[in-house]
Order: sequence, then structure tokens, then C-alpha cells
Amino acid sequence: MPEAPPDEEPALRVEGLDVTYGRAVSALRSVTLTVPHGQVVALLGANGAGKTTLLRAVSGTLRLHRGAITAGRVRYGSTELDGRDPVAAVRAGVVQVPEGRRVFAGLTVDENLRTGGLGLGRRRPDQVAEARDRVFTLFPRLAERTRQAAGLLSGGEQQMLAIGRALMTAPRLLLLDEPSLGLAPQMVYRIAEVVREINTQGTAVLLVEQNAGMALSLADTAHVLEVGEVRLSGPADELARTDAVKRLYLGETTDDTATTGTDTTGTDTAQTAARTEGQGAA
Repeated sequence: MPEAPPDEEPALRVEGLDVTYGRAVSALRSVTLTVPHGQVVALLGANGAGKTTLLRAVSGTLRLHRGAITAGRVRYGSTELDGRDPVAAVRAGVVQVPEGRRVFAGLTVDENLRTGGLGLGRRRPDQVAEARDRVFTLFPRLAERTRQAAGLLSGGEQQMLAIGRALMTAPRLLLLDEPSLGLAPQMVYRIAEVVREINTQGTAVLLVEQNAGMALSLADTAHVLEVGEVRLSGPADELARTDAVKRLYLGETTDDTATTGTDTTGTDTAQTAARTEGQGAA
């Protein structure tokens, strides 16, 4: 299992992060946030706000999408992650579950799970068995379908498998990108339960979600990204009570006219960033 950062340090620290795609698209600007040990931190925002880009910058997959960190730093404990590759992030204990349930459709459930721990190199059979038992405890359906091709699973089961494959590395920080996307309400509830259980077991979580109600119910802290910048931050339960979050992310009508500071002149930039973030999403 990857070594944990010292208890006095946040699990993850992002400081003054700027990210661009190509030469023209500024996706993140001066983003600063932390993920403390044992906590769930939620990232809210519209499409193109920079949420997926931030996860890519942390997980080392940014360069795979032609993105680059132009300023700032990303640290997990004492490990510098900015500029490192995905293998270095996994070995440090940081694993991303991309949006879109990216399972290996032609492989069985068991084969998909086995691929999850390859980035850690050779491990003892008992370590692999322990990780697999954890996955099957969280997702009993997968235990019933070990020999079934992943491509034949339902959407919810594929999401379970994607999360389970990440858990095979025994991560200390799990990056989840839209885990409820496209799922039926009952499955969304189940995924939320699993995220809570994973966190209870000691894994910190950085959660990107369009389902703001779900995210805020799970999170200790939340940040709202708008056009690549953090516009609101605070305890999740407090943000859930603000008029801005109620109106913009929870679908509640309020009489208050306060805004989150969105600059409407940034609309074109946001739309361009949304297209860029969505190209070949990890």
C-alpha cells in the first residue's frame, strides 16, 4: 500500500494552479484547494468550468489530453505531482476514476480488476486477494459476475467495476469524475453509499459531480469552479444553504439576487473549455 503523507499535512494540496490546452485555451487560473486526510471534497460547476481538468492535473493524465500546467504546484504529502506521469501518481496513492465508465469491454470482470493493480508492480498474492475481497464486499454484484465480459454489464455495474478497478491499487486519495452520470436514481443512491463507505474506510475523495445534491450530501468541504476559477468555497453543508448554490446547482428558486460572481463575458471561453475538456475525456 502507498505510504501515507504525514498526518499534519493535507492529503492533497493544489496551489495557484494554471492549466492551458494548446496556446489559446486557459482552463484553470490560480486554483488553490486542499483535500485533508479522511475527507470528501466536492467540486461543483457547469460543463467547461475546469473540474475534469483539475483531476487530470492531479492524476498526471493532463498531457494525454494536450494540456499543460503553466503555473502552480500539486503535492500529495511531500510528493510533487505536477509534471509527473500517471504511474507516479498511482504509486504515490492517488488514483482517478474517469468519467464515462472506461472499462475494458472485452475483458471479464475479474480481468478488469486484475489490471487495476498493474501500476504498482509486483504484489504478493495475499495483497491482491485482500484488495479484490474489498471490492466484492462493496459491490456484491461484481462477485456474481467475475467471468462475465465487462461490455455486457449494465451502466451501473460498469461504474461499479470502474471504481472497483481503481480500488485494486488501495488508493489513499480517490479522484472520482461524475460517478453518477447517466445512472438511474436507485443506482445513484447506491454509488453514493459506496463513496461514503470508501471514505469511512480511510480513503480521501475528491469528487466531481453535476449532481450537486448528492455531492454536497457526501462532502465535508466543497468548491465551486466557474470559468476556471474557484468562486465559492466552504463547508459543504453551509454552501448548500447559500442562495447562489440553491439557485444555480440545486434547482431551487430564491428571492435573493446575489450571484456567485460569474462574468458573462467569459461565456465563450467557458464553451471553448467545455469542448476541450470533453475531447477524449479520461
